[in-house]
Amino acid sequence: MVDIEHLQFGLETFGDIVANEDGSLQTAAASIRQIVREGELADDLGIQVFGVGEHHRPDYSVSSPETVLAAISAVTKQIKLATAVTVLSSDDPVRVYERFATLDALSNGRAQVMLGRGSFTESFPLFGYDLTDYDDLFNEKLGLYDALRNEKAVTWSGKFRAALKNQEVYPKTENGKLETYIGIGGSPESVIRAVKFGYKVIIAIIGGQASRFKPYIELYHAAAKELGKPEFPIAVHSHGFIADDENEAVEVAFKNIKANFDRIGLTRGWAPMSREQFDGETKVGSFYVGNPETVARRMAETIDLLDLGRFDLVYGAGNQTAAQRERMIELYGTKVIPRVKEILAEKAAVK
Repeated sequence: MVDIEHLQFGLETFGDIVANEDGSLQTAAASIRQIVREGELADDLGIQVFGVGEHHRPDYSVSSPETVLAAISAVTKQIKLATAVTVLSSDDPVRVYERFATLDALSNGRAQVMLGRGSFTESFPLFGYDLTDYDDLFNEKLGLYDALRNEKAVTWSGKFRAALKNQEVYPKTENGKLETYIGIGGSPESVIRAVKFGYKVIIAIIGGQASRFKPYIELYHAAAKELGKPEFPIAVHSHGFIADDENEAVEVAFKNIKANFDRIGLTRGWAPMSREQFDGETKVGSFYVGNPETVARRMAETIDLLDLGRFDLVYGAGNQTAAQRERMIELYGTKVIPRVKEILAEKAAVK
């Protein structure tokens, strides 16, 4: 049964370029400043987590999420500050630790590391890595990051970076350890790896019905018990859009989410998104789109089905305007989250 009292709600942005009211696009710099304003708004509304993605391509504005999160930390008080995700495979674990430890200091312990292999691959050639090493890179670097996370002197050697001998890394955190999630796209191997390291998991559900991920959650809990590892509440993130009017929400989301997915699909061999496909995702799939009541009911259904401890809504997909993005955040914080809790409480009362 869902622990409503400790249930968390977050927002994530991949840094999509913001549109002006006339349809023209803002600069990446202006889009980054808009994200800082949105992070401040989310904190004011009591939303618990704000995540910023890492991309190295022209349709997204953020390549250095920790820098953006540091700016957000200066104008917020309570909200957790996460990446969504940090592509550890093409980064250096020492630098990842140092950047997050610094963010943790600036934010008074609110940094949250979310590590992933990366569904986008632009960073690999950019930083001199071979995609044929995709899995080996992540496994090796995760091992080094885990050793660094203990905040003690590290002796380590591997294939892809220079060895360390009794090396201390700074700054140390005040909490003694960085809070860390592993982002999972839906493979049993990813689940088992996260369990072995004893990390929290966040599942990216970006297509299809949430029910298909239930076996992965069951695997997580079974593996944790078998290996004697801690079991943490499961987190999920999915795309969505909320507006006061149901039809407006659907049309804005279709225009922007379709454009975003079609643009990505050009390099991945996806067919263009049809209206039928989009409507299916909004009704029973992974897009949480509509007015506050519609979105709240769909979120509550997924949270209850998967027994989640956290739900992050990915907002701003495509080129939405600043007004559309900010209104969505307001509706999420003031109407959707309270309504989700209300629905879950009603469900719990009749069980």
